[in-house]
Amino acid sequence: MDAKDLMILNIIQEDSNLSVKEISERIGLTFTPTYERIKHLEKQGVIEKYVGLLNREKLGLNIVVYCNVRLKEQSQKVLASFEKHITKYDEVQEVISLSGEYDYMLKIIAKDINSYNDFTVNVISNIPNIGQYHSSIVLHEVKKTTKFKIDLG
Repeated sequence: MDAKDLMILNIIQEDSNLSVKEISERIGLTFTPTYERIKHLEKQGVIEKYVGLLNREKLGLNIVVYCNVRLKEQSQKVLASFEKHITKYDEVQEVISLSGEYDYMLKIIAKDINSYNDFTVNVISNIPNIGQYHSSIVLHEVKKTTKFKIDLG
């Protein structure tokens, strides 16, 4: 990737609704090479997909919880089973495998504390091999971004 590709990526991270014409004007290329660069970045998997970012609070999703999970056993079969099971739930936005005290960290979004409690009681605590889980409720999101830092060189 060269500087023009990196400029394209920075622009798309800010606003993926921009037209190729608008992007080409910003990076100083014509339409066709800009279009070809974007298609190449998509084909290479650098640009995975385009999404709309929604305001969760306007959708009535008022609580964010980071739930640390420790399993009773860490065999490959148990880990794979947990991952397959937990990723089915839309409430779970992220599942991260960890080193250290806990095996996983889950980012869970819920309407309110009662719906989160229902989720823990009816889903998390019923997953086979759950040893322990610990919830940290987000009080305030200080910084929330999807943008990666890309050095333009």
